[in-house]
Amino acid sequence: MNNRFWRIARRPEGTDFASALELVEAPLAPLAEGEIRIRNSHLSMDAGTRMWLTDREDGYQPPLPVGGPMTGLVLGEVIESRAEGFAAGDLVRAFGQWADVSTVDAVMSGAIMLDPTVADRRAWFGPLGMNGWTALWGIEQTGAAKAGERVLVSAAAGATGILAVQIAKLLGCEAWGIAGGAAKCAFLTEELGIAGAVDYKAGDVAAQLDAAWGFDVYFDNVGGPLLDQVLTRMNHYGRIAVCGLLADYTTGTRTAPKEFDQVLMRRLRIEGFFSPDFMHEGPALTRRLREWTEAGALVMPYDVTRGLENTLTAYAKLFTGGNIGKVIVELEQ
Repeated sequence: MNNRFWRIARRPEGTDFASALELVEAPLAPLAEGEIRIRNSHLSMDAGTRMWLTDREDGYQPPLPVGGPMTGLVLGEVIESRAEGFAAGDLVRAFGQWADVSTVDAVMSGAIMLDPTVADRRAWFGPLGMNGWTALWGIEQTGAAKAGERVLVSAAAGATGILAVQIAKLLGCEAWGIAGGAAKCAFLTEELGIAGAVDYKAGDVAAQLDAAWGFDVYFDNVGGPLLDQVLTRMNHYGRIAVCGLLADYTTGTRTAPKEFDQVLMRRLRIEGFFSPDFMHEGPALTRRLREWTEAGALVMPYDVTRGLENTLTAYAKLFTGGNIGKVIVELEQ
């Protein structure tokens, strides 16, 4: 049986993924002990995977090798198993390949079985998946947000940010978001009902931030120069939960805050967090997120691209601001 997959031919420059990744076809190898084979129905597009395409050895995961398949979260049914606890027909989520079929070690890939009765299986990538876990953990645990506090989220119209602002609101906080463009900001304030939105594309970000002034928690997905703007507008003893550094991923730069002295002056706490560090909390987080989702209190718009061959078009949206909500590639079954 042959399998189509995206192969890393070379390290990409900026957002030029088309010259770095190529769609190829090769026979599937026999399953090894402990492996499962998944017929992918959906691929999750996540900005953090851009770092895996660099040659950086100091990231939170080693770089993916040139010549190997591109890796990311996948969703689908098991079609063959040599791993205890998994059988053909099981719906699973795992770190697999951008491919028609993923072959993974069940343990090392973090494969978990999913409840097939969830009406929209895409939710396992959104509110019930890593984005949901990250948003809830970052707001409540790393950010330690308390009812009545003012919470600011960058990249607030992206998959994690859009959940983070809603969760902040559900926990009794005053939620603000930073996003690019009037349409995204209108979605945040009019559709989600958060307190306010800062349009970084509209200019004078400082003045827009001043309209709120005094943030207790900053959920940062972006880093870069925007962090300097926020550091000078944090309340004393505020917390900054660093979830992502989108400003750095395609530019090759490193976030280096000019206003770092504000950490001392305002007695701030800055902490990075990464979802694999709290995967053991996944079932408990999922229960809470599912209650909110099924009650209609937590919503997620999906930006869906169909066809494995169109994966790079979907991936590029993460870095050009071309999406609201969760970017997913849906594969033909």
